[in-house]
Amino acid sequence: MFFLQMSGFPGSGKSTLSKYIAKLTGAVIVDHDVVKSALLKSLKAKGVEPTVVGGISYDIEWELIDFLLEQEHSVILDSPCLYEGMVKKGIDLCQKHVATYKYIECYLNNIEGINRRLQTRERKISQITQVESEVAFKKCLAGSKRPLHGEYLGEPLEKYGKKVMDYIMDR
Repeated sequence: MFFLQMSGFPGSGKSTLSKYIAKLTGAVIVDHDVVKSALLKSLKAKGVEPTVVGGISYDIEWELIDFLLEQEHSVILDSPCLYEGMVKKGIDLCQKHVATYKYIECYLNNIEGINRRLQTRERKISQITQVESEVAFKKCLAGSKRPLHGEYLGEPLEKYGKKVMDYIMDR
């Protein structure tokens, strides 16, 4: 049983890779954009301020991950990893449930490539449609939270396939 924490800028390939890994391993995906989009739809109808939705989404996702690991399911968190404490939460849940912690960052340092992917994907309401500024893009790339110790995989999108699966299956 494993918990895989995805990371990377929106449009870098996290969802594509998550689905690939889930199909091969049977892992359950907890998708941040699915949870956040559902909350945005629901709260908008009730007149609640949408700025609180991101944090609430993460709270729900961590509870779902805890619940799924408790049932001995492998879990993939398909989400950027931009906030302090996210890696620690993942590692702590793995220790609690005796699961293997894995971290993969999808890294595409090409604003044109990211914008092309963002504009051609089927978009959920919580997802951005384009990168607004080069400065914000670079800041976000540099701001990914990563494990301090231990191995993790950060690869350009076009290189992952077999190497990713070897990494996931290595206990």
